[in-house]
Amino acid sequence: MNKFSKYVLILASCAGMVACSNNKTMKGNYGIVPLPQEVTIADGTPFMLSPSTRIVYPEGNDNMARNAKFLAAYINEVTGYELRTTTQATSKGINLSVDSNIQNLEGYKLVVSADGIEIAGATEAGVFYGIQSLRKSIPATAKGANIELPAVTINDYPRFKYRGMMLDISRHFFPADSVKKYLDILALHNINTFHWHLTDDQGWRIEIKKYPKLTEIGSKRSETVIGHNSGKYDGQEYGGFYTQDQIRDVIKYAQERYITIIPEIDMPGHQQAALASYPELGCTGGPYEVWKQWGVSEDVICAGNDQSMQFLEDVLAEIIDLFPSEYIHVGGDECPKVRWEKCPKCQARIKAEGIKGDKKHTAEEYLQSYVISRMEKFVESKGRHIIGWDEILEGGLAPNATVMSWRGMAGGVEAAKQKHNVVMAPNTFVYFDYYQSTDTENDPEAIGGYLPLEKVYSFEPVPAELTPDEQKYIIGAQANLWTEYIPTFSQVEYMVLPRMDALAEVQWTDPSKKDYQSFLPRVARMTELYDRLGYNYAKHIFDVNAVLTPNTEKGSLEISLLKLGEGTIYYTLDGSTPTSSSMKYEAPIQITKDADFKAIVIRPNGTESRIFNEQIHFNKATMKPITLKEEPSKGYSFNGAPALADGLTGNENYKTGHWLGFQGKDVDAVIDLKEPAEINKVTFNTNVVKGDWIMGAAGVTVKVSNDGTNFREVASKKIPELTKEDKDGIYPQEITFEPVTARYVEVIINSSKLPAWHGGAGSDAFLFVDEIGID
Repeated sequence: MNKFSKYVLILASCAGMVACSNNKTMKGNYGIVPLPQEVTIADGTPFMLSPSTRIVYPEGNDNMARNAKFLAAYINEVTGYELRTTTQATSKGINLSVDSNIQNLEGYKLVVSADGIEIAGATEAGVFYGIQSLRKSIPATAKGANIELPAVTINDYPRFKYRGMMLDISRHFFPADSVKKYLDILALHNINTFHWHLTDDQGWRIEIKKYPKLTEIGSKRSETVIGHNSGKYDGQEYGGFYTQDQIRDVIKYAQERYITIIPEIDMPGHQQAALASYPELGCTGGPYEVWKQWGVSEDVICAGNDQSMQFLEDVLAEIIDLFPSEYIHVGGDECPKVRWEKCPKCQARIKAEGIKGDKKHTAEEYLQSYVISRMEKFVESKGRHIIGWDEILEGGLAPNATVMSWRGMAGGVEAAKQKHNVVMAPNTFVYFDYYQSTDTENDPEAIGGYLPLEKVYSFEPVPAELTPDEQKYIIGAQANLWTEYIPTFSQVEYMVLPRMDALAEVQWTDPSKKDYQSFLPRVARMTELYDRLGYNYAKHIFDVNAVLTPNTEKGSLEISLLKLGEGTIYYTLDGSTPTSSSMKYEAPIQITKDADFKAIVIRPNGTESRIFNEQIHFNKATMKPITLKEEPSKGYSFNGAPALADGLTGNENYKTGHWLGFQGKDVDAVIDLKEPAEINKVTFNTNVVKGDWIMGAAGVTVKVSNDGTNFREVASKKIPELTKEDKDGIYPQEITFEPVTARYVEVIINSSKLPAWHGGAGSDAFLFVDEIGID
């Protein structure tokens, strides 16, 4: 070989290796998400990953060959190395193998030494999760660098066999390529179940050969409501659906990543798109239209019509032929009974089946159980099982059904006690369509609620109230993403990331090993990989994290500020935008008077976090001791009574912790002004969200005392009941009276029943109250 040829060969080699001329070395980090069950760092020499490293897999095993190609692609993403895969044993390679000695079917063992890397799994799926762990251990910013992987032994396996994530594509449709990207995100987080919500009132998204109108008509709505059912519409036709060939292609894509797809065809409610296609299936015969607004339609499948029941079975038959999953999701949630109550066919079915109401359920609720049980028998006849939302408990649970508990944990607890399998998916912890931040003005529009990363991480799917035997029926956990307010896939990514990191750890890691503060730096490392992959994610974890604590001894609001990663926090008290010339945060701040507090993190590279902002207002009740005679309702107590006198006013999101919620009881608060003071006015705010059964106050009474024991009334008034036309939002209230001097002030704010015009008429309304002011 002449010198020129040799020189060309060296250049070509360096071009393929990327790191040939770069002496920078980056070390791997096994602080990954989800945290493995057992990580033992060894004292041995690290392994140097290089472009010449080979990935070895067992000959004749197609799944392992695919695993090897995945690993090669993952390493290429972050390093630029193009590793070869082979069945030929090699020194200093990455060896993939199946080891029957590993007990958990999805478990794996990852060993790194100077001689190479071994990834062994009980199954090919276990190897795949070991590959994900190795992938996440390599620095995401490693392009052009030498990679040093410390010697380690990782023994790992999932806590739950069912690790789910749901995507609703009925309200907004996402093409097959976007769904595949979603599956890639699930695989990165060791999630093995994709719950695909395919049909609803607002659109039917899957081709059914026997009923072509479902996609010809049911997949298109004439226009879409703007915002939160504002009554205004965009005037744009909206549609989309998957052919069965596209469905098969997505299923194959998921299977290659060891993900099971569970399809959902919601029934007997959420069927208006189907009724628009085939109006004869409804109780009234229509006409119907694919729903243009959000919420729950009262038009449902006619449970008394044999043709309607045959339709549901025909649809399920095609779904079962398409999807190989053990479970078929039949929905079963939010099915209004108003049509059934007046439908002759439904009432005839009730009579023919001998269905009777009782103290627990109406005859119509038992009719829903009849529909679900009938569908279960059909699904079981095909060798599958049904899964449904916790409403399927109402009227009696079908024998082999699995319950997905979304209305809190209670449905799951009840099902487990009945020895039914349960997937915990409570809206309070894992509804990713909720806001991630209290700064809702700067976040994309969401359905409401408040679900920060820390709340997701605190989720414990196995209730302590269950016995050890009952706990075995909790087979897993799932998060849900409903898409009424999520029109783009970029926003899908934003809503699930990085909250999916918290979910992954809930699903995979033993709870004894979980710790939120050690979790945060691992999430920060994951965001580097998101950047490399081009994922759009919420960056709230890099913002200022503030802890606001009322101090009744000092009469101050103490503000403690925290940050993740490098940077300096600066703040202002006058509402001006903080800069590097503003006050530098060094210790907790005591606020004793009105302030417009703003804080920001400025990173060493000059980038800035979002501004944290709270307005603090003082009155005679602010930062004073306050007690409640009745505790708030479960789930809405937050930090308790001090929230009503901490100087902080809540916005329209009632789940941020500023509001306290009460149902079926009054707010009865006693404020100790600490010394006698002259007063003549009491103020407070209520938050109204009629669709969530949250109404205003019915009245207010003020009492005063000088000894804290004997109180006398000084003022009382009734507050007019809200009408159907009154808008949701914050309603300031006040009551004035002749000046009186007192130390203790008792404020009683009356709750109410839901009015006659409301869908829940007669039930106890929620009352959400914030910031009692005294002047």
